[in-house]
Amino acid sequence: MKVQVCNTNAPAWRDITVKSKLPESLNGLSVVARNLWWSWDTNARKLWRELDIDLWRSTGHNPAAMLEIMSYDRLQEIADNAELMKKVNDVVTRFEAYMAEPKDSSRPSVAYFCMEYGLTACLKIYSGGLGILAGDYVKEASDSNVDFCAVGFLYRYGYFTQTLAADGSQEADYEAQNFDQLPIEQVKDKDGNQIVLEVPYHDGLMVYARIWQVNVGRVKLYLLDTDFDRNSEYDRSITHRLYGGDWENRIKQEYLLGIGGVLLLNRLGIKKQVYHANEGHAALMSAQRMADLIEQEGLTFQQALEVVRSSSLYTCHTPVPAGHDYFEEGLFYKYMSHFAGKLGIEWADFMNMGRETPGEGKFSMSVFALNTCQEANGVSWLHGAVSRNMFQPVWKGYAPEELHVGYVTNGVHHPTWAASEWKAFYTKLFGADYLNSQTSEAMWKKIYDAKDEEIWDIRKALKKKLFDYIKEEVANNLRKKQENPAKILQAVNALSPDALTIGFARRFATYKRAHLLFTDLDRLDKIVNNPQRPVQFIFAGKAHPADGGGQGLIRRIVEISRMPQFMGKIVFVENYDMDVAKRLVVGVDIWMNTPTRPLEASGTSGEKAVQNGVLNLSVLDGWWYEGYREGAGWALTDKRTFQNQALQDQLDAETIYTMLETEIVPLYFDKNEKGFSTRWVHCIKNCLAQITPNFTMRRQLDDYYDRFYCKEAARAKRLAANNYELAKQIAAWKEKVAANWDSIEIKSVEMPGVSETGMTAGTSYTGTVVVDGKEIADSIGIDLVITKSGDGAHHDYRSFEMEVTKREGSVVTFQINYPVKNAGSYKFGFRLFPKNEELPHRMDFAYTKWF
Repeated sequence: MKVQVCNTNAPAWRDITVKSKLPESLNGLSVVARNLWWSWDTNARKLWRELDIDLWRSTGHNPAAMLEIMSYDRLQEIADNAELMKKVNDVVTRFEAYMAEPKDSSRPSVAYFCMEYGLTACLKIYSGGLGILAGDYVKEASDSNVDFCAVGFLYRYGYFTQTLAADGSQEADYEAQNFDQLPIEQVKDKDGNQIVLEVPYHDGLMVYARIWQVNVGRVKLYLLDTDFDRNSEYDRSITHRLYGGDWENRIKQEYLLGIGGVLLLNRLGIKKQVYHANEGHAALMSAQRMADLIEQEGLTFQQALEVVRSSSLYTCHTPVPAGHDYFEEGLFYKYMSHFAGKLGIEWADFMNMGRETPGEGKFSMSVFALNTCQEANGVSWLHGAVSRNMFQPVWKGYAPEELHVGYVTNGVHHPTWAASEWKAFYTKLFGADYLNSQTSEAMWKKIYDAKDEEIWDIRKALKKKLFDYIKEEVANNLRKKQENPAKILQAVNALSPDALTIGFARRFATYKRAHLLFTDLDRLDKIVNNPQRPVQFIFAGKAHPADGGGQGLIRRIVEISRMPQFMGKIVFVENYDMDVAKRLVVGVDIWMNTPTRPLEASGTSGEKAVQNGVLNLSVLDGWWYEGYREGAGWALTDKRTFQNQALQDQLDAETIYTMLETEIVPLYFDKNEKGFSTRWVHCIKNCLAQITPNFTMRRQLDDYYDRFYCKEAARAKRLAANNYELAKQIAAWKEKVAANWDSIEIKSVEMPGVSETGMTAGTSYTGTVVVDGKEIADSIGIDLVITKSGDGAHHDYRSFEMEVTKREGSVVTFQINYPVKNAGSYKFGFRLFPKNEELPHRMDFAYTKWF
């Protein structure tokens, strides 16, 4: 018989799952691993690194995955190591004490809805600023121990991982997340099975969503996930990618977030006093809440709207109309037509709730949010003003400055973004309990008592850490691109922690103007290559895969960074995420931001920098419009010199070059015998003392309670009392006013002394208006409205409510005495409006009649 060289069949494999088993003494550590409290507790993060630094890095800083992957022998070694176990037990004890603190029951409870949350880099359910802001907000809700829960999505792919091709072209890679190794938990029913939510879509279609839970300290973040076999492939993709797909997938996502999010809370038996839509993506939460009240409480649509509106808040993060979601009526009808029936209204009426002008245009989620939320706000003082102008067409009878749209300036979660070295320094200087006083300006002024050397040593240490990281990243990325070894060495050796280092990292959209620095390359060459005063720039950021302009900016920066004169002087760090951001905002000397005014709604990266004594060089836009203090950073003016944007860009670039050459670089290199600039350190002290306390997430959360949550909860409670008695009264009153509005008759208008030649400054004039209000004579008011005219626009817009001086049946006489103080060209008119002391503001029922 012949003997063959080889005789074998294919291997026969069977799948088997080996679950990790922890020694009993590490059970507490397992609980900590699945609570993101560890992500902002310095000692907990140090512990994970100490347990296995290589595993900590390879898992993307994911303790839950670490404990899954770690060998049983290593786990037993930890359990048998008395020194390590003391650290483990200390962390577990701190965590348990944190969790055991009683909730602050004096504040209203809140349900928070958002499309993305940036909590930690290993949980990829965020893309940029909106998500980081929401993640910080949830963390602070935990630290402040308020009654708060949040709703979002568990994305299979999340946002993309960025790599750059040899020519600088961005390549987007969507990596699937392994849910079993994430710091999340299944939400289970009483039988121990994961709860699957049924969300009815159109035409009887049922979409199924698994419910997951992220423990963020004391707060629960609930996530919906459709990527499993009970759904069709078409519906499994709803939660595949953040901001991915076409407009149909977008409406399916927003339907699931708003309507599915409320159904989720209903399924879990969670009722909150205030419902907060963080951006218009979650606007449909109000539709589901109204449908519930109509079905369960027997309310009419108008009554349900009063109840829901009184307890809802909409926060806008977008400064331009183009940034909002608008849906064609045909597509919107496909998904929402059945909801008009649930609400008991005509389809046209439902569509008009999302239109600026009834009967015209697409359905806007933002307009729907404005019409179903009592309060709305922008995310900085300046953005509040921009938002009032942007939303004025929703309430055409009022000027932007009269609108109720307010603001809360964004902040950042100090324990997350302040480096551990700074937190140790603050603890020593301010006291162990300093985090509870982090918004105290008096406390932060103690920074002036600190020694200059101590502050400089911290900055120097953090800068070294950053450069160690960047050198490794630059070398690794160049190796992957098969670059010449000599070129790699040149790039790495050119990086110097002794150079003034300026960071620019954010989403690469064209309005961010990352190109400004490269307007004059010869001048930039002289700035960065001065042998006595070297400067270097570090860039990072992702462009949306559909944003060709943003990707072009990245390509151009990479191209410039490879020019011989800029090698190692201009650096682009790939795959900007939370971990990269943390390294940059603590390690650079200056944080630069150059948006086109006024397109930066807030911006928070610069706020993260100031927590670490990093100075800002920024346009006076967003948060910096409020935050800038002379001697604590640098500002480009908020005034526009040229209407032509190219000329404005050129001027702003010139301003940046001049600031660097004449102010910033000389200041940094004005070093004493100890090797640092005392004047620079004084700027750092000014930054910490005068800016930091005003831009923490603690301050932001307090502002939301003070300006919105508390007053909404109080009014909502009044409307719901006694079987919604007040809500029913207000709804009936509005219906009566609406039915009789067109019957109001203006009988006479008199302004004695006002001639064709005008008025005279220093003279008082009395205006009298007589109105027959018919059936609603007791429900009307009149304003005298005056505005300064010029340039085709209205300026100095002022309104004065007239007093009722006589009532004779349905005929009402209104009067006002108006002293004219300033000469000029003005316009004036009278505005009639419905009046009811129970309304929170005029925009709640924005009927007006001008005459």
